Amino acid sequence: MNRTTLSLIAGATALAAVTGFAALSAPDAPGADTSAKAAAQLPVERTSLLCPSPSMSDLAETSYTSFTPVTKGTEGGGKAELQAAAAESADGTGAGGDQGKKDDKKSGEQKTEKPVLTPEEPGKPVTGDSSGADTPALVGTADGRFAPGWTVQETTEVAAGTGRGLQGVNCTAPDTSFWFPGASTAADRTDYVHLTNPDGSAAVVDIELYGKDGTLKSTVGEGITVQPHSSEPVLLSTLTGEKQDNVTVHVNVRSGRVGAAVQALDDKLGGDWLAASTDPSGSLVLPGLPKDATSVRLVAFTPGDDDADLKVRLASPSGLITPAGHETVHVKGGMTTAVDLGDVTRGEAGSLVLTPTDGAVPVVAALRVVRGEGDKQETAFIPAARPVGTRATSADNSAKGSTLSLTAPAGAATVEVTASAGSEGGAPVSKTYTIKAGTTQDIEPPVPSGLKGTYALTVEPKSGGPVYGARTLSASEGGVPGFTVQTLPDDRGTVAVPEADEDLSVLQK
Repeated sequence: MNRTTLSLIAGATALAAVTGFAALSAPDAPGADTSAKAAAQLPVERTSLLCPSPSMSDLAETSYTSFTPVTKGTEGGGKAELQAAAAESADGTGAGGDQGKKDDKKSGEQKTEKPVLTPEEPGKPVTGDSSGADTPALVGTADGRFAPGWTVQETTEVAAGTGRGLQGVNCTAPDTSFWFPGASTAADRTDYVHLTNPDGSAAVVDIELYGKDGTLKSTVGEGITVQPHSSEPVLLSTLTGEKQDNVTVHVNVRSGRVGAAVQALDDKLGGDWLAASTDPSGSLVLPGLPKDATSVRLVAFTPGDDDADLKVRLASPSGLITPAGHETVHVKGGMTTAVDLGDVTRGEAGSLVLTPTDGAVPVVAALRVVRGEGDKQETAFIPAARPVGTRATSADNSAKGSTLSLTAPAGAATVEVTASAGSEGGAPVSKTYTIKAGTTQDIEPPVPSGLKGTYALTVEPKSGGPVYGARTLSASEGGVPGFTVQTLPDDRGTVAVPEADEDLSVLQK
């Protein structure tokens, strides 16, 4: 092994400590033995999470739940901390160009009190709350034993007005590219994309909008500056004069990194957070459709010039089903396609599975799901998700109102689900489930014995094919079936670090 390869390995290890995820494959040398040892999975040492400002309603009540699962090899110190980000322009009219650039000092003076969250130990959730329209976005870091799998859930109840109902979002890691199919610039929707910058230097962001006929004209969406340690909500309807029901949003970071999420608020159908779709892919899984969904809309987009033809199937409790009348969907290159699937679940739990009919073309997708009837309807969104992977974590569960949905589209899988201790008391409980190939199972998750407060769920596949998951929270009020759905991707608790095949001491001679 030469010094260059050693430097690459050291760099990957350092990157893992900062970002919480990294993997390295050294270039193969001609004639070299490519049967290298498998990379060791080690706990991450540091991770970051960003929580958007929860609401602009004075009637909003928000709870936060922080949880780190117990991970082997993380004995010792560490801490998790959430700090308030400075607020930028609230209406988005100053976003873009010179209008979007804020004075650093002014931005720093806008910080407000953060919710009180003081994690004491991994394995036990900690909660905090806030109310009203002035609750800021949060910038969080965790290190040591609190870093692997650190999860923060933000849940908001809005009693009345645009977006009333239950809104939930997982606080996310910063990145440089996000896709949001399912947003809108229509008159009855108020959609904001929230941008949060965790770093000490400004980030520069472009927001691109794509409608049914392609790119929506916009000049103020280019070069948006998000100041250090600050957050900016950008109202999508201020970026373009075109009013369209179904829009795909692409957040592309030119410099720096941000956290991004879309808050989609409807005048009549409530609202929720639209999390980013998984990266563009030829095949997608959208898990966790509620069995009592009254309306389901699929919104899909392909970033390239090629059209995509996708086979549409529903993974039901009994197997893969092709919805009558919606066997396939054609997605034109660079254009947003929306298909109303109606009550596709027909009273059974389900997950939507999209696969190419011929050659694979990368696609992003999301579902808008409606429950209820008449003036008592509520909306949630399900983006295409990454598989659970090694372990997924879901915080802010209660004894009632939580549903865990698991699907194994490619092959049967065995999964262990662990309910953590409660935030105010209770002992952990684990249970194992078998998910048959091509099916979705809605399970009532295990509850800690002697539960007091809220608890977290960890999902760990033990054998079989890939597993996708989602957790639904329900909290009806006044006859309105409030609900929110969060998908369960891998919680980034470990990082792959290559093992050395040679005695590196020779490099010191």
